[in-house]
Amino acid sequence: MFKQQSLAKVFRAILLKELVANQLEVPKDCPKKWVVDCKSVGNGSKAIIYLGRYLYKGVIREKDILTCENGMVTFRYTESKTKKVKTRTVPGEEFLWLFLQHILPKGFRRVRSYGFLHPCSKRAIFLLQLILKFKPRLLEQRERPGIVCPLCGAKMRIVRTLIPAAEVKRLVALSLRPSVDQVM
Repeated sequence: MFKQQSLAKVFRAILLKELVANQLEVPKDCPKKWVVDCKSVGNGSKAIIYLGRYLYKGVIREKDILTCENGMVTFRYTESKTKKVKTRTVPGEEFLWLFLQHILPKGFRRVRSYGFLHPCSKRAIFLLQLILKFKPRLLEQRERPGIVCPLCGAKMRIVRTLIPAAEVKRLVALSLRPSVDQVM
């Protein structure tokens, strides 16, 4: 069992030693005293899962990481060109490298979370739709692709679809256009 202050000193010393050994520049504002909060995490597998939820959302979902054994990580992903779901097994270091390539540098923002694309900008979107005279087709009827029976291979048809009453009310409310007074 380590004392937190002792662990902080040892970790800081080792990290700074490795930075110098690899000819990396030590930051000028590097603090002399580091704050460390230590808790027992067993072998670390649950800690990795816990931290993974909070470090960066949007790169890969937890359920898409299939296995992590013997230093190898197997994960599922969708190939962008073919839209097919594939699996890949890579060493843990390479997985971390692939993951870190998706983290934006300090000061950058994800475009889809900024301006009128931000999730809280529904009023601004409605105002833009009014100005541009754009009418989204919310309840557009599309022809469904054919469904084939997995047992006999015969073409199936939809006889009835059950939509909850709350969903119908929501769709009707969405289809009603807000007036200019409601948007502003």
